[in-house]
Amino acid sequence: MMKATIDVNKCPQNHPCPAIKTCPVDALSQVGFNAPTINEDLCIGCGNCSSFCPKGALSLKEV
Repeated sequence: MMKATIDVNKCPQNHPCPAIKTCPVDALSQVGFNAPTINEDLCIGCGNCSSFCPKGALSLKEV
């Protein structure tokens, strides 16, 4: 099973994360301009966020 992960070192954390809107199950959330957080219980591993993230901060990992 695949799940989304985030590399906070690649995330600029200076704007609203545009990848949040690509999640069909609302598994991504963001407080302020901090790096987004992933609710692993909701994540279905679709890859929308990782495909969209222009900085490559979001990726899919086998769990």
